[in-house]
Amino acid sequence: MGDDVKDLLDLSGHTVLVTGASGGIGAAIAQKLAQAGARLVLHYQTQAAPVQALVAALGGSVVQADLGSETQVERMMAELAGRGDVPDLLVNNAGIFQFGPIRDAGETVWKDTNAVNLNGVYALTKHFSNGVIMQRKGGAIVNIASISALDPAYGLSHYAASKAALLSYTCASATELGEHNIRVNAVSPGLIDRDGLADEWPEGVENWQNNAPLTRLGQGEDVANAVLFLLSHAASWISGSNLVVDGGMSTQNRW
Repeated sequence: MGDDVKDLLDLSGHTVLVTGASGGIGAAIAQKLAQAGARLVLHYQTQAAPVQALVAALGGSVVQADLGSETQVERMMAELAGRGDVPDLLVNNAGIFQFGPIRDAGETVWKDTNAVNLNGVYALTKHFSNGVIMQRKGGAIVNIASISALDPAYGLSHYAASKAALLSYTCASATELGEHNIRVNAVSPGLIDRDGLADEWPEGVENWQNNAPLTRLGQGEDVANAVLFLLSHAASWISGSNLVVDGGMSTQNRW
């Protein structure tokens, strides 16, 4: 018999590292995984206070690193190992989002975007998987991609390219790490609401609400629910997949 239904989403006994936990989606993921029983290790790069507040409320610990530097990633993972916080679950949520047409983009936009969105994920996957393999207990990774990887919007060429590459990397790393009982999947969110979004981009919000089959913007919890599923026992035979969480928007032909 398989797992009892009530146990399928239970992450008790697991330790999860969530990167970029100071932002809205990262915080929602942390809260959901804590509710499922996971021990949290929450990462930040520059904004310590929101992550420290989450840990104060949810338990767990905090780590800091510039994910664009593999040296700092390696230092961070060694620090976790030294204090007995070796994670067996990883959510690569941290990312850089900058808007700008190709001809107007500054010289560092491409480099900065890919440093975190790709290089950081590569370094984390490498050092995380080495730790999991040493412990011989298996694990799971969820990479937060974007529907921009599948349907790029104007002014997001650098971001779309990084997320498209991330989807390919998800499949490639799933191929390599499966023999070590490490599953790797991705979640591609659509437009996720946040404070001030409707004021900053009213036409985008209106377009989404008018065209998405489920008629609303996404919430951080929508992404968190998908992450929980893919990390859980309920997804124990799923690897190399991309779960689109966009209220059905990808069903619409924008052309």
